[in-house]
Amino acid sequence: MQSTPTPSTHRASFAIGNEQSAKRVIDVLTESFVEGQAAIAAFEGAGGHWHISVHFAEAPDQASVRELVGVAAGDHITGDIAFDIVEARDWVKATLEQLVPVRAGRFIVHGRHDRAKVPPNKIGAEIEAALAFGTGHHGTTRGCLLLLDHVLKAYRPRRVLDLGTGTGVLAISAAKALRIKLLASDIDPLSVKVARENARLNGAGELVNAIRATGFSAPQFRTRRPFDLVLANILANPLRQMARPMARHLASSALVILSGLLPHQAQSVVAAYRARGLVLERHIQIEGWSSLLMRKAQ
Repeated sequence: MQSTPTPSTHRASFAIGNEQSAKRVIDVLTESFVEGQAAIAAFEGAGGHWHISVHFAEAPDQASVRELVGVAAGDHITGDIAFDIVEARDWVKATLEQLVPVRAGRFIVHGRHDRAKVPPNKIGAEIEAALAFGTGHHGTTRGCLLLLDHVLKAYRPRRVLDLGTGTGVLAISAAKALRIKLLASDIDPLSVKVARENARLNGAGELVNAIRATGFSAPQFRTRRPFDLVLANILANPLRQMARPMARHLASSALVILSGLLPHQAQSVVAAYRARGLVLERHIQIEGWSSLLMRKAQ
């Protein structure tokens, strides 16, 4: 996959003195901007300081950005936020090259520059620079991969769905682990394009069928169901809303991995799916995000 230079973007950049505060800021900013509004990159520098940059397609409300950062990390940080304009270049690729590989059980999510570092006994998912959510460096993605690793130790699903696929990282990881064809969907056409390209890059292009769909509306869901494993790394509200249609598309004893939840949202999501006949099997928290493993009753 060859990436193309993006237009000039607006950038907010600042440094934070510790990892915990940096993660709080990233979580707050991630929750505050819808997909496509902003892209966030963070990496650890010398002395344990974290450097955060937020790229916006349009000029942001600087006061609002300062307020969000202040809520997460304290008002003493807000005065150090620098706003500027980045000239047209492939800045997404440049920021992703600063990220280190992420390990989650047997899975490793990495960039092109770390391709040679994947051990032969691990499953690598190489995620190229793209304006779509899901590099694997977010706590929700890692939580899903850890739960997927847990599931595959004792279970081999045959009909798999990645709902809200983003860059395709979960679909690619599942396809490479199982060597089966699976369905991946996203409401965003850019994400679908990126997922397809990333699947080809990872040698899973024939295995991952990425489609654009809202919820379960596309005919492919009816022809592929019943699913015995669903991966859905989205957000709490859409996950609650999709509990009923998802349950209708599940096989008996199907497993569902849900993420994109803040810890205080997990209970309401569990309740929505429990009302549709699913029970909670595992709940993990990583970097301030909850990931759930649920099973449909027989």
